[in-house]
Amino acid sequence: MKFLSKAIVKARFIILIASIALMIPCVAGMAATRVNYDILSYLPGEIETMKGQDILMDQFGTGAYSLFVVEGMADKDIADLKSRIETVDHVKKVVWYDTFMDYSIPKEMLPDEVTQALGTGDAQMMFIIFDDTTSGDGTMEAITEIRKIANEKCFLSGMAAIVLDTKNLTEKETPIYVGMAVLLAVIVLSLTMDSYLIPFFFLASIGIAIMFNMGTNIFLGEISFLTKSLSAVLQLGVTLDYSIFLWHSYQEELEKTGREDKKNAMANAICATFQSVIGSSITTIAGFVALCFMSFTIGLDLGIVMAKGVIFGVIACVTVLPSMILIFDNIIEKTKHKPIMPEFVKTPRWISKHAILFGVIFICLLPPAIWGYRHAAVYYDLSETLPDKLSSRQAMIELEKNFETNTTYMILADANLDTATMQGMLNELKGVDGVDAVLGVDSLVGPTLPKDMIPDKIRSELSSDDYQMLMITSQYKTASDEVNAQIDAVNAIVKKYSPTAMVVGEAPCTKDLITITDKDFKTVSIVSIGCVFLIIALVMKSISLPFILVAVIEFAIFINMGIPGFTGTVIPFISSVVIGTIQLGATVDYAILMTTRYCKERKDGQSKKQATRIALSTSMKSVIVSALSFFAATFGVGLVSSVDMIGSLCFLMARGALISMAVVILVLPSMYMIFDGLIIRSTWGMRDCLRADKERKAAKVASIGHAV
Repeated sequence: MKFLSKAIVKARFIILIASIALMIPCVAGMAATRVNYDILSYLPGEIETMKGQDILMDQFGTGAYSLFVVEGMADKDIADLKSRIETVDHVKKVVWYDTFMDYSIPKEMLPDEVTQALGTGDAQMMFIIFDDTTSGDGTMEAITEIRKIANEKCFLSGMAAIVLDTKNLTEKETPIYVGMAVLLAVIVLSLTMDSYLIPFFFLASIGIAIMFNMGTNIFLGEISFLTKSLSAVLQLGVTLDYSIFLWHSYQEELEKTGREDKKNAMANAICATFQSVIGSSITTIAGFVALCFMSFTIGLDLGIVMAKGVIFGVIACVTVLPSMILIFDNIIEKTKHKPIMPEFVKTPRWISKHAILFGVIFICLLPPAIWGYRHAAVYYDLSETLPDKLSSRQAMIELEKNFETNTTYMILADANLDTATMQGMLNELKGVDGVDAVLGVDSLVGPTLPKDMIPDKIRSELSSDDYQMLMITSQYKTASDEVNAQIDAVNAIVKKYSPTAMVVGEAPCTKDLITITDKDFKTVSIVSIGCVFLIIALVMKSISLPFILVAVIEFAIFINMGIPGFTGTVIPFISSVVIGTIQLGATVDYAILMTTRYCKERKDGQSKKQATRIALSTSMKSVIVSALSFFAATFGVGLVSSVDMIGSLCFLMARGALISMAVVILVLPSMYMIFDGLIIRSTWGMRDCLRADKERKAAKVASIGHAV
């Protein structure tokens, strides 16, 4: 590493120029990487609802549909609007009254199911079916065009409309997220560092690493909008520590070698930084890699991108940042100032003196923290992540108000079922609580509409060689307990009549999402804790320390995630899955930093109390600066984000950084004091501390005896 460090210093101009040049293909890679805004598409492909989506696309040529509410328009104008919508590219079919018969014929001629579903009077509804998937570019373009054709009395709802609004909103706000994170991070660093200019070089170096990370996402093909929105902010928050450590190491080396030998000082600083951050970066990477074990593959998406981001962050920290500091050293020196944050001397003494008290507080707070953690309420309805002012949310409100309909989903039944069997199934489906209407080929047959009057085109679009499609409208909201129970009842009925039948659509997919993410939550927690535990055990060469460090950080996670349980705040489902892993991976570094110093001082012959004080006094400032930087990077995004899923995640991460900081500073030292004997007996190379303690105790007894 020493040879490589000197090579980096020597090639500093080449490194800086090359890194800037490489940003050009990275920008191209970012532009070419598709962004997926449909969270439900990350459900595992082997589940029945996702297989049903594939069948819809393969056999019916559709993967998306929307409900289009029209208010205060005459039938003639609605028919004209329908004709114009049908000419839009990627619109496969628009279903309204004139699909079955001329709109001038009394609507009473149609079966009750049709009139109940499509409405009468002031508010009427169309079903718009697209020839692309829910998040497909074709569907997005079609919805955009339909909104241009429609007027203010028309409302387009459905998952596809939600996806488009999410896309437009996040594309607009993502640059603001990054800008807010950078601004607040600069403020924190300017106040806590000893130079006004060095924070800008920190952020420039990290910015290059972020560009490398985002540019190389092209090899993944696409990333989720959640990953795109959060990855830059998260990468900034979790890798900023490395830059701070390099700067401090460089300043220490300058004091040793003198300011005239800056190149050698930087080479030594690079070597020291790499050796120090490799352990903490591996724990952070392990936390993100744990997300890859989710069945809900958005975790794989976020995990790969963030693990890759940490690696790029370490590389940039030991290559790009040293090059910048050496090249612009004279300018940086001119902006140096005395840090506002003081050196902590009295506080560590006070904390170590009251170690038992903080240990008792830990024990007392743990049960309620776990209770809140287990009782935190989450929501799964993706439309609730968006502000009410958006078109898709307004459409949902109008749909519920005028039709008492909240959800629409589909059934794929055997195409060869006879009429009597289908009528029996339809009658049972209509009796399920909360079902408004069931629309299909056989449901259109009424006393006034013989089956042969159904247009062949309609029959061909609702039926394939293997399946026939029925549409159910429900009074219940997606992700509610009521609609989930309804889907179970519907599924039981259709399986009885058609064993190969499938219930598909947004509501059934969301029901699967609830089941899968609940399992993923347990899996990710076990994997992340196991990985971090193993890494700490190997790095610290200890059996007891992994238990202590993981317990302390998990306690911080319980508090963070337990607060919503006490305040009644409902958080997005993804928060409960990823926050614990991110907080563990990103903040266990604080505990490792302090524990490493504690072990060193004990090995050097210090008493447990003195070792705890030294570890706390030398690490406290670094922990505070790191936590405040992470807080600043994420809190700002939470403030400005209009997408609740992103805003809630960032608020939880920001609060988690502060809670982890407080727990590490206050509780971890008490663990050293309480479990010192266990630590030195179960950690490699620390058993000599027992002899030193005996000698110290004997010397103290002798001193007392001599005094007597």
